[in-house]
Amino acid sequence: MNMAFDSSVTIRSAVPSDAERLSEIYAYYVTNTAVSFEYEVPTVAEFRCRIERTLKKYPYLVLEKDNVIAGYAYAGVFKDREAYDRSCEVSIYLAPDQRRQGFGRALYAALEAKLRAQGILNLYACIGDPIVEDEYLTKDSERFHQRLGYTKVGEFHRCGYKFGRWYNMIWMEKLIEST
Repeated sequence: MNMAFDSSVTIRSAVPSDAERLSEIYAYYVTNTAVSFEYEVPTVAEFRCRIERTLKKYPYLVLEKDNVIAGYAYAGVFKDREAYDRSCEVSIYLAPDQRRQGFGRALYAALEAKLRAQGILNLYACIGDPIVEDEYLTKDSERFHQRLGYTKVGEFHRCGYKFGRWYNMIWMEKLIEST
């Protein structure tokens, strides 16, 4: 799937051998931001397990630019009960130097198409939200999701603690059921 990009950009399903590059991308968010509330970067082996576990039920996509992975998006369990099988949580990470090029929009469009084909109709994004924007967290993720049709449906206050300060967390949703 090339969306509106030239042939140097492709989107494909992740494979376990992508773990090293995906871990490199994710490491930036763990060590330099409050986008992820993890404190330690997962090992490549742990990342490989996460990819394998996700692919058992959900899509896990990577976007390559000039044969180098520039970002990835995946879906996961929203709530582990059968009644929630038509809902999932979505996540996306782009290499910091690959942001603001339309790659996030392209990855999410591809992810939504795959989820819709699986009968998943409700998408949820759990997003770190700054009490006051700072050097570790802005409202960029919330704005990005809003532009893609997500709406804020919940907020948890002072629930994430990282870099010696508290952060809120918001839930955003997008209903993709065709009407």
